Amino acid sequence: MHRVLCFGEILWDLLPQGRFLGGAPFNVAYHLVRHGCAAQLVSSVGLDAAGDEALACAVTAGVATGALGRHFSLPTGTAAVQLDETGQARFEIHQSVAWDDITVDAVLDQTPPAAVVFGTLALRSPVNRIALGRLLDAFPKAWVVCDLNLRPPFDQLAPLDPFLRRAHLLKLNADEARRLCRRPQIDTDWRGMAAELGARHPGAAICVTLGGEGAGLRDGSLWCRVEAPSIIVRDTIGAGDAFTAALVAGRLRYPELGWSRLLRAACALGGFVASRDGAQPDSGDFRLEW
Repeated sequence: MHRVLCFGEILWDLLPQGRFLGGAPFNVAYHLVRHGCAAQLVSSVGLDAAGDEALACAVTAGVATGALGRHFSLPTGTAAVQLDETGQARFEIHQSVAWDDITVDAVLDQTPPAAVVFGTLALRSPVNRIALGRLLDAFPKAWVVCDLNLRPPFDQLAPLDPFLRRAHLLKLNADEARRLCRRPQIDTDWRGMAAELGARHPGAAICVTLGGEGAGLRDGSLWCRVEAPSIIVRDTIGAGDAFTAALVAGRLRYPELGWSRLLRAACALGGFVASRDGAQPDSGDFRLEW
């Protein structure tokens, strides 16, 4: 089974309808486990009741927790979430929390993983930037996936650039693509933006997610674009993370499949999550077809 390290935040999303465990790397790990990979979360929670519950939930979800540290002085992370009438989420992500101080010592001597997935939110912390650098240095043969997550005010680009340059797959949404390419908000030249980012990051496949309009991916000279399934959106929390998990799991498990087929599967899982409440809905009768 392909083993994937997921580096970054685990936190409690505080929604009007209740509290839900989340954080992009944890969401990715959760869905990787459900789609045939062994996922290990590299993060930290506090020595508090919220941390106890987060750890128990991760274990129940089948996510390996050997690198999920317990911080002696910082609390477990939380984020206040508001949803607009279309289900789009706005986050207030609290600072000085346990996942701002992640240690990687527990994994550096382990068997090399097939892939390392990281988001950029946890890189708001200089300590975490050092930790991720150590992690990537320790496993130079791992496939590195960066899922951009520019959440104001933690969206400065300069500290992120060295890590973006180490990615073999760079996934970002439409707004992030426009920002990195300095394009106006009305620009929809996704193929051109992907080509620009590909030239800036040689050797990386560039995936641009477009919400209800699907996704596009550039790998070398190849460009492919797929449409999203038609759904009724409940909330978008974790939909992008599910997309990432499906794309990573598909690429690792079925390397013979083309990107278009993998993108369709990723859009299907992302759409399913967006059509349900929370980032980790009960899959019920949903089955991902590769």
